[in-house]
Amino acid sequence: MIDAALIENCADQSLKPAIVERFVEAVGSADPLSVTVRSGDRLILVPKARARVEAMEIIRRHVVNSVVRVGITQYPASFAFNGTIDPEPDILDTCDNLRMGTTMFAKILRIVAKWYGSSLDKDVLPEVFEDAVHAWKTGEFEGAKVFRAQVDAYAETAVDDAVEGTPDEAHGLQTEPVATDENSVGSEIRIDLSRINGPAR
Repeated sequence: MIDAALIENCADQSLKPAIVERFVEAVGSADPLSVTVRSGDRLILVPKARARVEAMEIIRRHVVNSVVRVGITQYPASFAFNGTIDPEPDILDTCDNLRMGTTMFAKILRIVAKWYGSSLDKDVLPEVFEDAVHAWKTGEFEGAKVFRAQVDAYAETAVDDAVEGTPDEAHGLQTEPVATDENSVGSEIRIDLSRINGPAR
């Protein structure tokens, strides 16, 4: 289980701890030096990095021509690199990786939630999280490249988790309308993802 202090200090503040835990559990790695490389549907075997310098060398070697995922959230490395120059913040740093990963995942949750609409049946809501996790793993949702999608192309969605406790204590979802600025486009919804039941796919 991911450390509570790490979540508090490093995770995107729009995601509450239970959601961060479920996200990392579903998509991440316990090893901050973990590097996964794919070319199309093919997993490319790379040596396990024992030090940061080794992990960075693997990333540099593959980031231009392959899909490279890094660290505890398996963050897509191409969004942190400019060519082969080491990125700042450090995607191999546990805190930086969690911050970047949860910020990106919060955006994906907004995209998925918008697709489902603002009037959501509570029985359907667990699919919002599951579809967001699937989108994180594949990079796509309903034909959209979610990592490159602009947030302002979708109605802003505040992703909340109002229930304290562990993800295993969660068991459902709720939505409520959120007031929008009169000059904004579209409507906002507030999603409580704290009580998601069932494992993410």
